[in-house]
Amino acid sequence: MTQQRSVYLLVFLAGVATLATEICASRLLAPYFGSSTIVWANLIGLVLASLSLGYWLGGKLADRRPEPRLLGMIVLAAALLVAVTPFLAKPLLDLSVEGLDQVSEGAAIGSFLGTLLLFAPAITLLGMAAPFAIRLALADVEHAGAVAGRLYALSTVGSLLGTFLSALVLNPLIGTQRTMLLSAALLAVGGALLVRRRWLVVAVGMGALLAIPPGAVKASPGLIYEKESRYQYVQVIERSSGARYLQLNEGIAVHSVWRENDVLTGGVWDTFLAVPALLGHEPRRVAVLGNAGGTVARAFGRFYPPTEIDGVEIDPAVSDVGFRFFGMGDNRRLHVHDADARPFLRSTSERYDLIYVDAYRPPYVPFYLASREFFELVRSRLEPGGIVALNVATVPDDHRLAEGIESTLKSVFPTVSVWQPLRFNRIVLASTADSIRMRSSPASALTPLVDLLARDLRPSDASGDAWTDDRAPVEWITDRMIVSYAAEGGRLDETPLPTRP
Repeated sequence: MTQQRSVYLLVFLAGVATLATEICASRLLAPYFGSSTIVWANLIGLVLASLSLGYWLGGKLADRRPEPRLLGMIVLAAALLVAVTPFLAKPLLDLSVEGLDQVSEGAAIGSFLGTLLLFAPAITLLGMAAPFAIRLALADVEHAGAVAGRLYALSTVGSLLGTFLSALVLNPLIGTQRTMLLSAALLAVGGALLVRRRWLVVAVGMGALLAIPPGAVKASPGLIYEKESRYQYVQVIERSSGARYLQLNEGIAVHSVWRENDVLTGGVWDTFLAVPALLGHEPRRVAVLGNAGGTVARAFGRFYPPTEIDGVEIDPAVSDVGFRFFGMGDNRRLHVHDADARPFLRSTSERYDLIYVDAYRPPYVPFYLASREFFELVRSRLEPGGIVALNVATVPDDHRLAEGIESTLKSVFPTVSVWQPLRFNRIVLASTADSIRMRSSPASALTPLVDLLARDLRPSDASGDAWTDDRAPVEWITDRMIVSYAAEGGRLDETPLPTRP
């Protein structure tokens, strides 16, 4: 292969590795700091800053020493850094979490430092490749524009390939560690071709590291299952009592609970079982947007067995975990849809007596599920007199998120009420009817819960502006809510509902 072709191949592979590394960085950080806007802002910002530094350094160095061998060595060094990153990430991120768990801005500081230490050096070296390559490929000034355009086009095509392959194929198929090792090996091939062919042994060595078992991404007491899905990091924890808990990403919230002989959890999922008492009849069809492991649907199978349920969960891997570990197949009237909630509602022609929205688990509150346009869609899918019930995160003395959602619901529904059964959960209810009130009695096992609902249900007094698809500041409000509470020394301990002792 000629030197010029080797340079072009190197630029292409550097583009692949840069974006594959960025995608993998998000996967390595998510189990520790989540994937909120703050984490992504740190990641994208530091990657861009590192690339900018690399462009500057690469241009200066290329003018002083325009040597192909030097560029090859720079890229080989970047490949080595990419290869060792997945092995350094776990101990470093474990240490950062331990050091920052009492800091209110832990996710912001931890993800910033993690990105800076683990990924910035390699990205800076990769950024040096493009300007250095232009200097080597440039034969005369007359064709400078064409050469630069060709190389940047190749780099961009490589970046696109690295993005889609890593995010959609390699991470779900072989995992983050092996995706980074494969990227490093390919990068080492490009570097070795500009140094000496014998340096290809470095690429072979990095490829051999693919045989190393990844092990647990994030070891936790009682861990019985983990998976890096296309969307997130999924973890199942089993306690000594036999109870199982579904956690996602950094594990701030529990998304499903399973106990072998009991469908009641003492948690927020039980509150949804009391809502049919507001209808006056047993619900014919229910939608659960944010089905997770099917905790609500499993309980419905016990207390409302004739009810047909559409459980909507964006992540197929979570649905698979629900069937495998959380008894989601126990209710034969549950129909699982692996889809995003809003597109699902838009595509279905079904009408529902109840729509449950359980997709607001902090720090992830999708803005497009909290807007007036979304609630207009929800209303169009409700039967006359139907109710939408939303589980909204709160912290003591800070209900900004819930109040914003209530105000938005008021712009669409004639009736909006609230119920605060737990310190960290407010159930917001909206109906197409003129009032929300108790209309029937439930099964005896749910009597304490329904009595609690009847006692504490009240009309919403929120009076803010409605959120829209154009402006719905849910992430900003959620981040500030969590940070402020943590800064005051708050703990996420919860008293169980009266459905469990």
